[in-house]
Amino acid sequence: MAAKPKLHYFDGRGRMESTRWLLAAAGVEFEEKFIETAEDLDKLRNDGSLMFQQVPMVEIDGLKLVQTRAILNYIASKYNLYGKDIKERALIDMYSEGVADLGEMVLVLPLTPPGEKEAKIALIKERTVDRYFPAFEKVSAVRAVLWATQTPSGSQRPEAGRVWCIILQSNKPHLISRLTFILKKKHPKTP
Repeated sequence: MAAKPKLHYFDGRGRMESTRWLLAAAGVEFEEKFIETAEDLDKLRNDGSLMFQQVPMVEIDGLKLVQTRAILNYIASKYNLYGKDIKERALIDMYSEGVADLGEMVLVLPLTPPGEKEAKIALIKERTVDRYFPAFEKVSAVRAVLWATQTPSGSQRPEAGRVWCIILQSNKPHLISRLTFILKKKHPKTP
C-alpha cells in the first residue's frame, strides 16, 4: 500500500486548504505535519525539502512538491480530476488563475500602506464586482452545461473528472467572506 500523502504547513487554512479539499474529493487519506516553530520550518529548509524555502509542501509518490498550483495540478492529474481533455484543463487553469489573482489582491491588503488602503479597497471592490464575479459566473454556467452527467434517476451530478474546478468554486465563499468583512469594515454601506 502506498504511503499517505504528507502535508507540511501551518495549522490553518491558507495555501494548503485547496489541497486538503482536493485530496478529500479524490478519497485519499493524508497526514498533516504542522509547522509549529521556526525550528520546524528551518529543518525543512535545511534538508532541501523546500525548493523555494517556503511551504506548503506535500510529500507524495516519493516527491516533495511545493507551490500550491503545482501541488494541485499533480494531485488533480493523478486522480483524474483535471478535466477530460486539454480544453477542459485550459478552462480549469483560467478559472484557477482568476481565483488566485483575486485572492492575492485581498491577501496583500494588510501590507498596503495606510495612506493607500482606501484606494486599494476601492480597486478590489471594483475588480471583484466588475471583472472577477461575472467571469466566475460565466465559467460556472459553462461548467454546469459541460461537466454534468445524468444519473440513473435523471438528476444532474458533476463528473468526478471535473471536481478540481468545483473545489476552486467551493473555496470562493471563504474568499468572499474575507473580502466582504474587509469592505464592510471600511465601507459600512457595502451590501
